[in-house]
Amino acid sequence: MTRNGFFERLAVCLLTVLLVACTTDPNKKKHQYFDSGDRYFAKQNYRAALIEYANALRVDPDYEEARYKSAQCYARLAMWPQAYQDLVRAVTIKPDDLKAQIMLGNLLLANREFARAQEIAEGVLKKEPNNADAHILLANSYAGLNNVEASLREMQDAITIAPDRSASYLNMAELQLHAKDTGQAEANFKKAVELDPKSAGAEMALANFYAQQRRFPDAEADFQKAIQLQPKDPLPRAALAKLYFVQGQKDKAVEALTDAKKAAPDDPNAYRMLGDFYFVTGALDQAVAEYQNVLHAHPKDQVSKSNLTQLLVFKGDLNGAAALDAQLLKDDPKGVRALILDGEILIGQGKPNDAIQPIQSALKSEPDNALGHYYLGLAFMATGGDARAQSEWQEALRLRPRMLEAQRALANLAVRRGNLQLLTDSAAALVTDEPNSPEGYIFRAMATFAHGDETGTEADLQKAISLAPDNPVPYAQLGGLRLRQKRFSEAEKLYQQALDRGPRYFDALQGLVMTYGAEKELPKAVAVVQAQIQKVPNDPAYYRLLSGVLLDSGQHDAAKVAVEKSLELNNKDADSYLLLVKIYTDDKRPGDALEAAQRWVQQSPKDPRAYVELGVLQDGQGNWQQAEQTYQKGLQVQPDYAPAANNLAYVMLEHDQSPDEALTYAQTAQRGMPANAQVDDTLGLAYYKKGSYELAVSTLQGAEKKDPQDPSIHYHLGLACGKVNRRDCARSEFELALKLNPNGPQSGEVKEALQGVSTQ
Repeated sequence: MTRNGFFERLAVCLLTVLLVACTTDPNKKKHQYFDSGDRYFAKQNYRAALIEYANALRVDPDYEEARYKSAQCYARLAMWPQAYQDLVRAVTIKPDDLKAQIMLGNLLLANREFARAQEIAEGVLKKEPNNADAHILLANSYAGLNNVEASLREMQDAITIAPDRSASYLNMAELQLHAKDTGQAEANFKKAVELDPKSAGAEMALANFYAQQRRFPDAEADFQKAIQLQPKDPLPRAALAKLYFVQGQKDKAVEALTDAKKAAPDDPNAYRMLGDFYFVTGALDQAVAEYQNVLHAHPKDQVSKSNLTQLLVFKGDLNGAAALDAQLLKDDPKGVRALILDGEILIGQGKPNDAIQPIQSALKSEPDNALGHYYLGLAFMATGGDARAQSEWQEALRLRPRMLEAQRALANLAVRRGNLQLLTDSAAALVTDEPNSPEGYIFRAMATFAHGDETGTEADLQKAISLAPDNPVPYAQLGGLRLRQKRFSEAEKLYQQALDRGPRYFDALQGLVMTYGAEKELPKAVAVVQAQIQKVPNDPAYYRLLSGVLLDSGQHDAAKVAVEKSLELNNKDADSYLLLVKIYTDDKRPGDALEAAQRWVQQSPKDPRAYVELGVLQDGQGNWQQAEQTYQKGLQVQPDYAPAANNLAYVMLEHDQSPDEALTYAQTAQRGMPANAQVDDTLGLAYYKKGSYELAVSTLQGAEKKDPQDPSIHYHLGLACGKVNRRDCARSEFELALKLNPNGPQSGEVKEALQGVSTQ
């Protein structure tokens, strides 16, 4: 071995060590990832850029520049929650990154968090008073807070600092529009175009202004200029199509969107627009045909395939939709939209239990998908999981605060469960987010009606009628108000108006029947239902209603025939089973009543209401052990179902079965039905049996206020008062219980208890 050879090899080894050290240097590695992300970002490949920024952040989670760029990628992909999270982390790591601060402020602005956006803008201006972007953010924050004067002042400051920025004049123009100063707004829109004559965006803004002012020729001219500036950009043509459609020129709108396809045949945003236009204008057949053409030209376009799948769902072609969705899932078994569509299709096919799994799989991959939470709520609702449905819809609204479908679902759930607070909140949100739709006013009227506010109810229903004169719902609800006011002839007229607009609208027919009932005209009620059945012969609800009217008329046999017809048409209809049980109970046929309830359980094993009704009948016939088991089965179906929990607790307490367990069930019931006096009575009795007498007294006093005519509540309150040495209270409560029901099943026990406190 020569000395030179040795040193040469040593040098090579040292160089190799240095190279390895360099390539494994974390600081260098994160910069390599970051630079790679920037290259993808420059090419607008934001998903690839995200992967590289994420690699950099794995090396150094506090790499603020990567956090900020990652947030920008998420924003361009409209993944707002992720963008928000990265921005919060970025400004925490480096509070002096003013660009990140301003971007965070604008994100808060978009989420209508105006006060927080204002705080950020003011914080930036303390550090950099001449930051034009911060003045713009502050101006927009003030506008959101309805401080018009301050908003315009801040915007003028931004323009003074940077007078050559076209975008600033556009922003000022929008604020002036908000302030109803259309003259100055137009001047600033034109100034923006003057400063940047090659900006299609500025031309679009001016054109949109003209469209809002219904200056259609001017708007058309500026949209055409925007198209000339950006001939391959589909947005100006889309805006032009909308302008034509507003003027009733649908053919010209179709022509504009067809031109967009020709101008950019490989741009998905261009070639999908005509199909989307047909969809939003309600031309579903044309939308389907157009999307089939799109798929013929672009067979690998998964978005178009999923759009066509969704269209087929809306058209009711669930089999066709399922076949297309199967292709989507074959190509990508974890595809979030395809999994959610799978769940939506299964719900439409009446298979809500099967729908839960694919939607949950989608949410594992994308937990912030608001649409997934919405459809999961629908699946839970259809399987009897009201509480879980509510939770999913509230999560959907947290992720997408203006998701009207979820808000409507919550409002309908509130109506079904009698939750006035939830109904009030959902109605208020609907009125705020969709002030020109009747729905929010209708729901708010329901809430005000329940609270006895007739003035508010009337105002909201009249508003709903003015917004949608062909909608039967507000007429029927106004009929309900007139019925409460005993203005029967007006109620009849309103209910009939509702039926004229919606022959299948059950609530209108039911209201008309109730009006005839209040007027003691049951033959008229029977006749009107029979007439409606002639128009709509296969609606089980109408036969159920007919059965109820016949029962009230004393025609039990005819009532039974009608309700059996209802069950023939829908063998899972809960109200029909309840009515059948009542018919048999009134006829003193307990065995038949029990059999009817058992049929209900067999046909609807996932409906907890069936178990409650069966348990009540079993308990009423002295089989309390069977009733206890039946209630437990109901709670296995839905663990938070308040009626089952309440009844189970009461049976256990009556028969001295485990007061600790009974208390747990009573508390479950009270959480689900906090306004129910009988639930409070059960809870109070549970506290009494547990020896918590002061708690029992306060709980039972609350129950007494809610229902002062229930003798059981007075009896139980008397027992609790006796245990805390309040003999006068005990005596008066026992006396009230006997006065309300002198010969009831508990009267012997009440008399004995009264005698006990009277001799003390």
